[in-house]
Amino acid sequence: MPRISLIHATRLAIDPVVEAFTREWPQADVCNLLEDSLAPDLARDGEITATMTGRFVRLAGYVRENGADAILFTCSAFGASIEAAAGALAPVPVLKPNEAMFEDAIRQSKKIGMVATFAPSIPSMEREFAEMAAGTAAKLSSVYADGAMAALAAGDGETHDRLICDMARRLDDVDLILMAQFSTARARGRVEDQTGKPVLTSPDSAVQKLRRLLGPA
Repeated sequence: MPRISLIHATRLAIDPVVEAFTREWPQADVCNLLEDSLAPDLARDGEITATMTGRFVRLAGYVRENGADAILFTCSAFGASIEAAAGALAPVPVLKPNEAMFEDAIRQSKKIGMVATFAPSIPSMEREFAEMAAGTAAKLSSVYADGAMAALAAGDGETHDRLICDMARRLDDVDLILMAQFSTARARGRVEDQTGKPVLTSPDSAVQKLRRLLGPA
């Protein structure tokens, strides 16, 4: 089976995507690489720099040298850097965290909402969505669940999920809701119950896309 290397900027993203592989593609050879200085450095710099992009290219090159047949980055704030890594490793599949979820959403709905828990990721994700939705009627509305990620990092999953649901209920003029961060996938069922709307998560969509690309016919 193909080796899929997952590159994480926070340990909070690891369990949701590993669980998605267990559900959707248990046969895949999944490897994890955590580099948890990326998000603090982005917050410090306030923007994606050439130095940051170089780090992403080198991280992708490292896992490729160790046998990766495809690479999935799981932190949603680094779109431009991931694009550079994908260009450097082409034709090896290198996925941005949310591209598969956005593809699924654009195919399914015109009025789409998104709940984010990491504020620096929102501009990058909105830009990515707009580029992918060009020529379609799909529109994205984003809300930020302030404090949710910090709660989860402190082990308070209940507060994390409640804050996400509070913001999701504000997305009343949408037909579909997206969970922006991998770590927010845990709140999917609760958001669906409280909003009555279908919810997509980036881990499930990404694993399904990778299986279509590399799995058995």
